[in-house]
Amino acid sequence: MSEPRVHPEVPIPRTYITTTIPYVNARPHLGFALELVQADVLARHRRREGDRVRLQTGTDDNSLKNVLAAEDAGVPVREFVDRNAAAFVALREPLSLSTDDVLRTSHDPRHRVGVEHFWRACADAGDFYRRYYEGLYCVGCEQFYAESELDGGRCPEHDVAPEHVAEENWFFRLSRYTGQLRDLVTSGRLRIEPAQRRNEVLGFLAGGLEDFSISRSAERARGWGIPVPGDPGQVIYVWWDALGNYLTALGYGSGGTGHQRWWLDSDRRIHLVGKGVLRFHAIYWPAMLLSAGQPLPTDIVVHDYLTHDGRKISKSAGNTVDPATLARECGTDAVRWWLLREVPRVGDADFTHARLVARANDELANGLGNLVHRVVAMVHRYRAGAVPHGGQEPDAERLDHACRVARAEAGKALAEFDFRNATAAVWAIVDEANRFVNQAKPWELAKAEREGAAPGALDAVLATLVRACRTVGEELAPFLPDAAARVTEACAERDGRLPAASPLFPRLADADDGTLAQAFD
Repeated sequence: MSEPRVHPEVPIPRTYITTTIPYVNARPHLGFALELVQADVLARHRRREGDRVRLQTGTDDNSLKNVLAAEDAGVPVREFVDRNAAAFVALREPLSLSTDDVLRTSHDPRHRVGVEHFWRACADAGDFYRRYYEGLYCVGCEQFYAESELDGGRCPEHDVAPEHVAEENWFFRLSRYTGQLRDLVTSGRLRIEPAQRRNEVLGFLAGGLEDFSISRSAERARGWGIPVPGDPGQVIYVWWDALGNYLTALGYGSGGTGHQRWWLDSDRRIHLVGKGVLRFHAIYWPAMLLSAGQPLPTDIVVHDYLTHDGRKISKSAGNTVDPATLARECGTDAVRWWLLREVPRVGDADFTHARLVARANDELANGLGNLVHRVVAMVHRYRAGAVPHGGQEPDAERLDHACRVARAEAGKALAEFDFRNATAAVWAIVDEANRFVNQAKPWELAKAEREGAAPGALDAVLATLVRACRTVGEELAPFLPDAAARVTEACAERDGRLPAASPLFPRLADADDGTLAQAFD
């Protein structure tokens, strides 16, 4: 007898997903919550598909912007940074995030040693030199601008006039990597999505790259930040410092095993970023990695801005919407759902409380909540809470199709980082189930049964609807984990019976004074 064939173990894919790390010059705003929620959806989806996943976020503490904000507030820098950073870290609960780690650049001992190690690796590659420099510097962006890049002499991002800076700094030979970066982007080995942003990067590269300053005088930095190794009179440029977090959080330079596991050996290394920091992530960061001999990210996923009454939401503009407060007033599900359903893959999205309320009430309360409540109530009314084991309902073809294809269609959309289309695939089940209820009219089947009709027709309809609701609970999990759990619980049999029907979502009321109230129907 021949020996049984032994199949080698199929390796489990590893996926490393990161968000940018925001400045902590003020409390969090809804624009960053968008990035957190998108990253969380990807992480939950990939985990469900069987990947080993690490979801990483953090805070950028070492910016001059933070120092100046602390001075304006009359608060010591350390106290100011710690207080605001804590608000970012605390977003995990109100947004129902599944983050694996949060790194604070001024606080975490992994970070400084990793940044210093990265600096030395690039220095050893011969990519540093020191020279005198004069330029126009926007503290809000933490970057120098050429006059041609300004809009009427003002920063295009912050609408302020940059300050003139003259000092001697360390520079990185970015120009050395122009050709390699162009090849990586055009070949797709460095994937930048959507295509509009990929083309923007290629436009940067076509114009030629100039070396850039990677340090600041310690005096101008107010002594805040990581000193340049071997040159304590200089502080490492905050963007060089901050970009390194994607490695330092993994123990790079400090002997941790995470760097090997999640960077060197990962199948996917996905950065989610806003369009305002595209150049840093798609040009500076890959060049830095090439210099240090490190693999590049596989995917850079770029989202556009959230606006509020037509203006970009930002801390410096003072038109922020606090996501933790919003979640407390409207509920986590409503906030996540608006971000995933309303924000397009390409283009800015304007936020208003009224739009969030309308979306939550129309789809969550009236659409999904009402569907599950009606189905569970009918099972109790007509079958004493016991789910029938009816056959296939012939008129439910469209509903059955929506259930069968939801996971594949959502997965296809998420592979393109299209969160709106991904949620649409799940929502098709809700729409078809509500249509089917109105078409099948279970109440009329129940009446006919009381008048002597066979019970099979009503059993088949109820069984079909319960299956559909259970499928929604399963497929909604990456997007609305809390709501998905409630839907699943509402449709789970205990001792052969469903739990009593109860409301799943609050109906939100948008008050005239701008406050929000919740009322369960």
